[in-house]
Amino acid sequence: MNYETMYILRPDLGDELTDQAIAKYQAILVEQGAISVDTQHRGKRRLAYEINRNRDGIYVQMNYTAAGNTVAVMERAMRLGEDVIRYLTIKLGDVAVPEEAVAAEA
Repeated sequence: MNYETMYILRPDLGDELTDQAIAKYQAILVEQGAISVDTQHRGKRRLAYEINRNRDGIYVQMNYTAAGNTVAVMERAMRLGEDVIRYLTIKLGDVAVPEEAVAAEA
């Protein structure tokens, strides 16, 4: 299945620690058998509300294809680590094809 995980790192991490954290979660996915891991570093942004006394956060988005248990292993690592303040994983469905495109092909 295709998944998208968005997570927020603590804003007090430096560039080096941020890169290490991103590499750590990518490595967990690859070790668990995920394929086509695409990571986008979205940068530091202001949070909508304070989380654990943090007003800002470093946003990272990962798109990948993996089994469901792979997601559970990665989310457990995020929950136990102190560098991630929030995360959310969604399962992406099949890409919807507009009806006009289907009619044009027929």
